[in-house]
Amino acid sequence: MNVVVVSNRVARANDGEPIAGGLAAALLPAVKNYGVVWVGSSGRVRDLAAKDAFAEVEALGNGALATVDFPKAHYCGYYEGFANSALWPMLHSRVDLLATDPEQYACYSAINSYMARALLRFNQPNSIYWIQDYHFLPLGLELRRLGITQPIGLFLHTPWPATSIVQALPHHKEIVRAMLAYDLLGFQTTQDQTHFADFVKNVLGLTVVDDCIRYDSRICRLATFPIGIDVGEFSARAAKAFTFPEVMRLRSSVDGKLVIGVDRLDYSKGLPNRIRAFDRLLTVDPALKRNVSMLQIAVPSRERIRAYSQLQQELALQVSDVNGRHGEVDWTPIRYLNKGYSQAVIAGFYRAADVALVTPLHDGMNLVAKEYVAAQDPADPGVLVLSSFAGAAHELETALQVNPHDIDDLVQKLATALTMPHAERSARWKVMMERLRSSSLQSWFENFLAALTQRSPKPLVLPPKIAAALPARDKYGSRVATFQ
Repeated sequence: MNVVVVSNRVARANDGEPIAGGLAAALLPAVKNYGVVWVGSSGRVRDLAAKDAFAEVEALGNGALATVDFPKAHYCGYYEGFANSALWPMLHSRVDLLATDPEQYACYSAINSYMARALLRFNQPNSIYWIQDYHFLPLGLELRRLGITQPIGLFLHTPWPATSIVQALPHHKEIVRAMLAYDLLGFQTTQDQTHFADFVKNVLGLTVVDDCIRYDSRICRLATFPIGIDVGEFSARAAKAFTFPEVMRLRSSVDGKLVIGVDRLDYSKGLPNRIRAFDRLLTVDPALKRNVSMLQIAVPSRERIRAYSQLQQELALQVSDVNGRHGEVDWTPIRYLNKGYSQAVIAGFYRAADVALVTPLHDGMNLVAKEYVAAQDPADPGVLVLSSFAGAAHELETALQVNPHDIDDLVQKLATALTMPHAERSARWKVMMERLRSSSLQSWFENFLAALTQRSPKPLVLPPKIAAALPARDKYGSRVATFQ
């Protein structure tokens, strides 16, 4: 089986490079350990024609990384335009920030078509294609148009919102119809899957039977695959990193307890409310001054998009105001850093922190929550304060779950975390660790591919009425029998 994974970018992260985000953290081990070919943008844009689609390949462990130069004429409209100024805010229920135009959608479509042609290099009789995330929602349809008949799946790392939110997106019907060209659509949570099924039924007027949708002579299946982490590896990394110079300097510089937040600088992460909550905590309980500090790492992202540059300015002013009012000549309440760190160092920071604030307004999963739990010292674990709107909240039920829109709730949960006795901290942590081990990165990877190739322990059996109506082959030449 030749597994081809496709995402917007590929990563070459190692212990000496800055943290690359959840998608990279999930896929790099799969490439190295499972022999996957990971294809994505090289980050270079050039004056290219459609016929120039080509991927450069380099080895990585047992697998390979393949990078594609994108056409300059379309990249900005694709990435900064439709993908991140329309799809991203819609998927995170921020339609107030949605901004796009027909030209940007045309660029998004053109890049998807271009990537499909680049992928032809990897097409073999035993190839299967696993597409990642919102950048390539119509890529499966583009591959079908080029004659690809092998299994193609899409995993969506973001949330899928309620139907009324999706309908705010221009071309929403066209995009969802294109997504039905995939054999398998994977979601982070059952709620995301239910929202997608509701859209298909209520807007497109299609029938969903046993999580299967028949459209255009094909069957598209819906399923949930919560993404995990390599718990053992991350725990070992955190223990080792506890003696790294950066981590030791952090530990020696903190008097009292440390609260940590690690995020991309994105409006979906709830950072302004997090800072407001910490400000209010120091205001209502002045005795905490000098006894608790906050380290917020906010890695800049998509700075050319107005909503992101405005957020960066807002947070800088907000942190400055809090530090100016509560700080002393020898004590700073909030250490606010706009730069990335290696995953090894981040793991050490997690282990050094007594509390982690993971409070997104909406998030598909949020691997920071899982990484923080895995990084803890079993003899003295910290406390995770977790937004109930993160996908991870469906699994990490013994975290202190919080409404990130409610500042008072944030303050209360943070105060509870800072004073939680050891026995309760340990009991909550053990339950979360057990859940992390049972839903690891390896199981996520294997379960998706098993479902895509129909090698799961419980094979899909279509309802008799649908199965009887299916032709031997669909319009693209795929044998529909592979779904039974």
